[in-house]
Amino acid sequence: MQREYHKWYSPSLGRDMEQLVFGHAGAPVIIFPTSQGRFYENEDMGMVNALADKIDGGHIQLYCVDSVDSDSWYNWHASLEWRMGRANAYDAYLFYEVLPFIKGRNSNGYVIVTGCSFGAYHAVNFGFRHPEQVHKIIALSGRYNLRHYFDPYYNEDLYYNSPLDYIGGAQEGDFLWRVRQQQINLLTGTWDLGVCQNETRQLHDLLNSKGINHTYEVWQDSGHDWPYWFKQIRQFI
Repeated sequence: MQREYHKWYSPSLGRDMEQLVFGHAGAPVIIFPTSQGRFYENEDMGMVNALADKIDGGHIQLYCVDSVDSDSWYNWHASLEWRMGRANAYDAYLFYEVLPFIKGRNSNGYVIVTGCSFGAYHAVNFGFRHPEQVHKIIALSGRYNLRHYFDPYYNEDLYYNSPLDYIGGAQEGDFLWRVRQQQINLLTGTWDLGVCQNETRQLHDLLNSKGINHTYEVWQDSGHDWPYWFKQIRQFI
């Protein structure tokens, strides 16, 4: 399997950012780590190996990005403004740096985003915020209401980073039209964390109310852990 390590200084974040790339061809897949995870987590935990046949066969090319969760969502001692500033800077890093990096090396324009747990949140949030760039979303055991990270504080930046809020508030127009063109897959399990089950179901109900086609599945005897996610992602990648 072709494996590459990349590192560059991110103007968006003002710091070095690292990532791993697996594969030589195929649809580019941006895969996010779990909460406060690093770019090497999906390799270390076995996700890359679980997708090895699809990577080696040239069906997908995996881009394992880093996170800044510890500086944003989980930076409990910082102000709301600082934390949301870092979250928005991370979105800018993905949009203005990672996507052009991918397009410069892969001619396949069908972009997939995926992740497990808090990585599922990142996949959904980035995918919904940029539906003109992201064609498929695979979200495993995620949560999509980010208000609890700042309660009781709330502002417009948090609104536009909390999918249950901004999808719920979206009016008919170009944005919803573009989201309706995406392939959206939301998965949870009967043994998943209660909050992930609940918020996945809430997002499912909300998408239905907005006329947004998607797949929603609750896997029997499936929980909030890597062995379950390996099986789920293989079905939808």
